[in-house]
Amino acid sequence: MSEFDLLDVDEAEGVGDEWEEIDVSDTEADRIARKRDREFAQFRKRLKDADQFKVEGAVFDDATLAAVYKLVQDGHLAAFGGPISTGKEASVFEALGPDDTDVAVKVYRVQASDFRRMREYLEGDPRFEGIGGDRGEVIIAWTRKEFANLQRAEAAGVRVPHPIAVQRNVLVMELIGEEDDHAPRLQEVHVENPETAFEVVREYMRRLYAAGLVHGDLSEYNIVVYEGELCVIDVGQAVTVHHPNAEEFLRRDCRNVADFFGRQGLEVDADELYDFVTEGEATGDAVMDEE
Repeated sequence: MSEFDLLDVDEAEGVGDEWEEIDVSDTEADRIARKRDREFAQFRKRLKDADQFKVEGAVFDDATLAAVYKLVQDGHLAAFGGPISTGKEASVFEALGPDDTDVAVKVYRVQASDFRRMREYLEGDPRFEGIGGDRGEVIIAWTRKEFANLQRAEAAGVRVPHPIAVQRNVLVMELIGEEDDHAPRLQEVHVENPETAFEVVREYMRRLYAAGLVHGDLSEYNIVVYEGELCVIDVGQAVTVHHPNAEEFLRRDCRNVADFFGRQGLEVDADELYDFVTEGEATGDAVMDEE
């Protein structure tokens, strides 16, 4: 059981709907991949051959390996572990960060990702006006968008994985859970106190909205539970409130959340939740237990 010291709205001043600039130009990782210098070639072979780097070959093309190489050079990564999750668009791996800390590394597949779905969320986002139609460019923009969304959500007082670094299609962030024991999703646990859990989720939604973001895919599958805390994950698709589909996405989030907690025995109205998120007041501190 853990206490949520939810950030007061006044303390979140300065994290509103600013349009932060997100650079989608070539990075050092792109230049390394093109140059293919001796050091990178040796790293590439070691990464694929060494037992400590249990990586999936299909995920790591040369450009992705160059991004990992740059993250290692910059001190964000020391070693890879096994996969935490494998999806159609991305794989998440355990890894060792600086000072022997455990981190999570999310690698988006440039060729296999749902390019059209990603464009639906990018188009209309003022941070990505004029983005081209190149698949690789869209995937890189999506990865940097997730990094920026994590930063904005965290600044607004929403519990998300702490963003650490991003290179090309590779995102390094806090590992939620323990090594070889990832945090369960909300739908996988028995919620001891659904009323409090709902209050925390709706407060997170309100804080995201106050910071100018709509999650866009919020459900019991994108919220994990660790040490009594609820943590929102997978914020890559989150859009600013200026996105032409922001209201549609928010109302869908509200329906998903209302449906889940309705199955937990609560009377939750999706329209009332929407009104709270867009106009509601802070709920103060909250506590959640799970079994």
